[in-house]
Amino acid sequence: MFPNAAISDVIATTIQSRTGIVADNVTKNNAILTKLSEGGNVKPFSGGNVILQELSFQENQNAGWYSGYQALPVGAQDVISAAQYDIKQAACAVSMSGLEMLQNSSKEQIIDLMEARIKVAESTMSNLISQGLYSDGLAAGGKQIGGLAVAVAKVPTTGIYGGIDRLSWPFWRNQASIAAGTTAANIQQRFNAMYAATVRGADHIDLIMVDNAYWALFMQSLQTIQRFTDSKMAKLGFPSVQYMQADVVLDGGIGGYDPVSTAYFLNTKYLHLRPHRDRNFVALDPSKRYSVNQDAVTQLLAWAGNLTVSGAQFQGVMADA
Repeated sequence: MFPNAAISDVIATTIQSRTGIVADNVTKNNAILTKLSEGGNVKPFSGGNVILQELSFQENQNAGWYSGYQALPVGAQDVISAAQYDIKQAACAVSMSGLEMLQNSSKEQIIDLMEARIKVAESTMSNLISQGLYSDGLAAGGKQIGGLAVAVAKVPTTGIYGGIDRLSWPFWRNQASIAAGTTAANIQQRFNAMYAATVRGADHIDLIMVDNAYWALFMQSLQTIQRFTDSKMAKLGFPSVQYMQADVVLDGGIGGYDPVSTAYFLNTKYLHLRPHRDRNFVALDPSKRYSVNQDAVTQLLAWAGNLTVSGAQFQGVMADA
């Protein structure tokens, strides 16, 4: 029998009542996830051994001009496919010893202590997901989510991503501009070239993530002209300016994960965060987890899912060689 079952119940219910807050805060603390959330692209999935992301890989060949009684092509067209992504899992344990329960024996003190620890777990999970968004998915023995390093690759003509071979399917290649010597004098020229490479009619990038070095060069390039800031992103706490119709956001400073001298040009319409419906920053098990040989109780805050892409050709990366 645990020394204070009533208090351990408080621990479990406190964590469960805050899991929605954790999920919301993780999204709000990351500019990429904020954009995906605003665009309705944080889409839970309900099951399966992989995450399927539907995509259009070619046009309908039945479209064309005709005259009078000319027969029209009506053949079946295979234009929709799906990329496949592995389900990745993450968790953070929140624990309390029997002694701590005795020292904080009132319900209010327990909640204060647990909320403080949950906030730490919340920020830790936020940082874990934010780091993963820039990753190649190889960390922790390949258990990490596949982030921009693989989704928007610096060498987009090789490798298999989402189960699709980039060498065989040009539509699945993102845009890449890798060159040495970026300066304040030429950074806007490079931005312009990448923007043109990723735009298709009204489809255009809406988010550019930059590191400290590129942020400094881009800001310096704006010194002689009027700056346009995005009030919405600024209100959310993200340092940003406007370029074309895109927010240029700094993900550097303390704890930023954007690689050095790198800018990601993202059309978030074709990016998706796909958490599992039943594992989106929730308590892993509603029941209490007791240690077999310790006077302690633990609850696990857990997440499962991955970052997916449905339009690779609309994404771009710019970096210094």
